[in-house]
Amino acid sequence: MTPYNRFPPVAPPRDRFLQRLLIVTLALAALMLLWKVLPAIEDWFSPKQAAERTVTPRGDLAADEKSTIELFEHARGSVVFITTAQLVRDAWTRNVMQVPRGTGSGFIWDDAGHVVTNLHVIQGASQATVKLSDGRDYQAALVGASPAHDIAVLRIGVGFKRPPPVPIGTSGDLRVGQKVFAIGNPFGLDWTLTTGIVSALDRSLPGEGGETTIEHLIQTDAAINPGNSGGPLLDSNGRLIGINTAIYSPSGASAGIGFAVPVDTVMRVVPQLIRNGKYVRPVLGIEIDEGVNERLQRELEVEGIVVLRVMPGSAADKAGLRGIRREIDGSMYPGDIIVSLDDKPVDSVARLTARLDDHRVGDVVKLGVLREGKPLSLSVTLQPGN
Repeated sequence: MTPYNRFPPVAPPRDRFLQRLLIVTLALAALMLLWKVLPAIEDWFSPKQAAERTVTPRGDLAADEKSTIELFEHARGSVVFITTAQLVRDAWTRNVMQVPRGTGSGFIWDDAGHVVTNLHVIQGASQATVKLSDGRDYQAALVGASPAHDIAVLRIGVGFKRPPPVPIGTSGDLRVGQKVFAIGNPFGLDWTLTTGIVSALDRSLPGEGGETTIEHLIQTDAAINPGNSGGPLLDSNGRLIGINTAIYSPSGASAGIGFAVPVDTVMRVVPQLIRNGKYVRPVLGIEIDEGVNERLQRELEVEGIVVLRVMPGSAADKAGLRGIRREIDGSMYPGDIIVSLDDKPVDSVARLTARLDDHRVGDVVKLGVLREGKPLSLSVTLQPGN
């Protein structure tokens, strides 16, 4: 007699897995179908005409928005758009033609029509056109330039409705974290306002061609792009605190690191460019060399500027500064080593030049000197350089 089996037959594990997979697949397919069909079903039952929407009152602008708008509206008229062109000779026809070279920014300096910008904005150009905020265009003439500061001064002949000069501020009292505003023409998009803060102070960058170093730069995170060069960097009162000069960006666009020449430097350089067409740097009257100085620093194990030679009759000569001494037998002995200027340390030729550039011709500076290993203080009246 066959025994009675009270339990139903059990499906193999593989069959149970396939059954569950089928159920999950069907459920997902049903959900996807519902997802596709649901909007159509909703559309059938919804009204065919959209309901009128009412505008939500905005309310008054915030105080900082009002101040930013007012700053831009007041400063806009002092900012200019600069386009440059250069003469090119066709290699086949030998014909000379004028082709666009680039664009940049600038600002009105005074009522005489002087415009300040970066030297690299107009360098290599045969013609520069200055466009005012009201749309008027003027051909500009070059008044003067200082490669050491990347500053150039142009002049335009505005006969009537002269644009207002930008108000002048100070940069010596700037604080990291304070708000700044940049106005310029990035990528040819005229009269663009960007905002940020002072990120750092007293930065240094190589100048055009790497021959000089531009010192005391203001670092800012206000967006500065190609075309902003030469435009003003303003404080929250709309005063000029710098000239937007360079950016650090591997891609060529703004990376949040921009640099501006401080207005205190501009105030020393621009009046000389207008008056003389060039900037005359104050000097000591000594011969120094960056490459030689680095080598001598390693050999002598000192931090400072090794004076190679003192020019006869120079300010340094009158103050008693000494250069390298050569004996009859050909042996050489190091001269004075400048370690500070007005109690501020100097460890490179570029740094010494920058410290001197903070002064004017005729100023008296105090040099900290090492002479035969002993500290010495000398006072020197700065003379004009070549």
